[in-house]
Amino acid sequence: MKEKTVFVCSECGYRAPQWTGKCRQCGKWNTMEEQEIVSETPAKKATRHSVSNIYDSEPTLLKELELPNYIRSKSGIGELDRVLGGGLVNGSAVLISGEPGIGKSTLLMQISGKLCPENKVLYVSGEESGSQLKLRAKRLGVSPDNLYILIETNIDKILSHVDKIKPDIIIVDSVQTIYDDRVSSSAGSITQVRETSARFIIKAKNEGISIILVSHVNKEGMIAGPKVLEHAVDAVLYFEGEKRNSYRIIRAIKNRFGSTNEIGVFEMNENGLEEVPNPSEALLAGRPKGVSGSCAVCLMEGSRPIIAEVQALGVQSVFPSPKRSSNGIDHNRMYMLLAVLEKRLGLRLSQSDLYLNVVGGLRIEEPAADMAVALALISSMKDKPVPENVIAIGEIGLAGECRAVPNIDQRICEAVRLGFDTIIIPKRNYTKKIDCENGIKIIPVSSIFSVLMPPNSLFD
Repeated sequence: MKEKTVFVCSECGYRAPQWTGKCRQCGKWNTMEEQEIVSETPAKKATRHSVSNIYDSEPTLLKELELPNYIRSKSGIGELDRVLGGGLVNGSAVLISGEPGIGKSTLLMQISGKLCPENKVLYVSGEESGSQLKLRAKRLGVSPDNLYILIETNIDKILSHVDKIKPDIIIVDSVQTIYDDRVSSSAGSITQVRETSARFIIKAKNEGISIILVSHVNKEGMIAGPKVLEHAVDAVLYFEGEKRNSYRIIRAIKNRFGSTNEIGVFEMNENGLEEVPNPSEALLAGRPKGVSGSCAVCLMEGSRPIIAEVQALGVQSVFPSPKRSSNGIDHNRMYMLLAVLEKRLGLRLSQSDLYLNVVGGLRIEEPAADMAVALALISSMKDKPVPENVIAIGEIGLAGECRAVPNIDQRICEAVRLGFDTIIIPKRNYTKKIDCENGIKIIPVSSIFSVLMPPNSLFD
C-alpha cells in the first residue's frame, strides 16, 4: 500500500496535498518538499508541547516583572564575542551556518578549547569520526580536560548522555545529521530538523545549557531546513568568505542578546582561524600605488569602522551588450551609480565592460560607499589614479547629490589613524568640530560634481 504524502513549504511550513511550483501562503517559488504523513504518538506530542513549562502560564503585570540577569560565558575568541554581544548567554541557542569547507568545524574546535578551562563542553559530531576530530584538535593545539566527544546521531541517545555528563555547553555538528526515531522521514528532512532542533532548544532553556547548532546551507546559500529553525534560536550567525581567500567574516543576522550589526574578522592559516583585531590594515595590505580604478572607503560594521578598498575596471566592450560584474557590491546599487554617472556627468559607460570588486571578500551593504565606488569608476574610465592619501565617504542620490552619512567622526578618526590626510565627506556632515588638524584636509562636497571641479578636482 502506498504511503500518504504531503508537500510542505520549507519557508513557512504551509502544507498542500500536491506539489505546486509556488507556495500559496508565502509566495516563494520551488519551496514545496514532499514528506510522508506520520501519525504522532502521545509521547511525541508531549515532547512537542513540553516547552510550555518554561514560562509562567499566568498573566503578569509588566511592572511586576523582573529584569533578567543574563550570565555570559566568554568564548575566549574576541571576534566571536563581539558578534554575540559579549559571549554565550546561559540557556541560549546559537545557530552557525556557512558554505562547506569555510571553517565552521575548525572554529567550533577552537571555541571548545577556549571554553573548557571553566566550562564542561560536549561536542556532538554526526559527520566525523573520533579520530578525525582528534587529528583536528592536535593540529589546532586543542587538548582540554573538560571536552567530551560524542559520535552519535540519535537525539534520544544524545540527550541521555547530556543527562549523565551535565555539560555547560553543547556543540552539535551538524543539526542536519541528527534524527528522531519517532519521525519516519530521513535525517536532514524538514520534519527531522524541526523536531530535533526543538528538543535541543527545550533542553537548553530548561536546564540553562548554552547550545551551538551548526547548519548546512542549500544551493541558494540559505540555511537548509525549515525557516522556523531561525525563529526558534536566539542568534543566527553566518560564516562568510571565499574558500580560496584567507579572510573569513562572521556576521549576525539575528541576535536576541546583542546587536546584529557587528562582524568578526578571521584569517585562515595552518594553525586554524586567527583573529584579525585590525581588519582595516589587513584589507589595505598590498594596495597598489599609482594605479587607476582604486579608492578607499570607511564603512561602519556595527560600532567598528573598517576601511576597505574599492576597485573598478572599465574596458572597451567587444559585445553588443557590455558586461557588468560586481563582487562585494550590490548589483542594483552598481547599476544606479552607473546611470547617475552617465546621465549627470556625461561619461560614456554604455560601450564598456565594467567590473567592480571589494578587496578581501568584504561585502558592502551601506550606501556610504557610493562616493568611493563612483570615484573608482571615474578613475578607471579616465585612466587617472585617485591619490593614495584620499579616502571618500558619502551616499550619492539620483541627482548626483552627496547625502550625509552617520558616524562621520568615527570614520574620520579611523582614516586618520591609517594615514589618510585628505578625506572627502558630505557637506551636511561638515562641522567646525571636525575641522582639519595636524595637516588633515577635510573636503566637504555637496555633489559628485564638486569632486571633479576646481579647487577640489582629483583628476587634474
